Amino acid sequence: MAFDGRVHSFEHGFWLKFEIKRVAATAERPHGLRYSFTLHDPEGKRLMGFDNAHSVPAQGSRFNKPSAEHDHWHRAGDDAGRPYAFTTADQLLVDFQTEVERVLSELGIDDAVIGAGDLRA
Repeated sequence: MAFDGRVHSFEHGFWLKFEIKRVAATAERPHGLRYSFTLHDPEGKRLMGFDNAHSVPAQGSRFNKPSAEHDHWHRAGDDAGRPYAFTTADQLLVDFQTEVERVLSELGIDDAVIGAGDLRA
C-alpha cells in the first residue's frame, strides 16, 4: 500500500507516521486492513492516532458490549482509545488529517508538510 512506511514532517520537529497493510478479513478487521496512523512530537511521543491494533472499551454505559472490530482512535497520547467507525481507507485518511490539523492548531504549529520520507529507506 502506497502510504505504508511514510513519514511526513512539520515545523519544529513534529511528524506523522503511516503504517498500513492488507490482511485477511476477520471479525476484528472486517475491511482487511491493519493500520496505525500517528502524530508525534519532536521527542517521538505519540500525540494522537488512529489504529486497529487492539480492542477498546465500549463508550457510554458500562452495560454496552464492546465491538468485535478493533478500529479506534486516541484523541491524545494518554487516551486509551475510543471506537472509530471505519467506512473506507479514504475516509480514514480524511478523519486522521482533520485530527492532525486540530492538534497542531492547538499547539500553534503550522500544518504544512515540510518533508516526506519512507521508514524503509
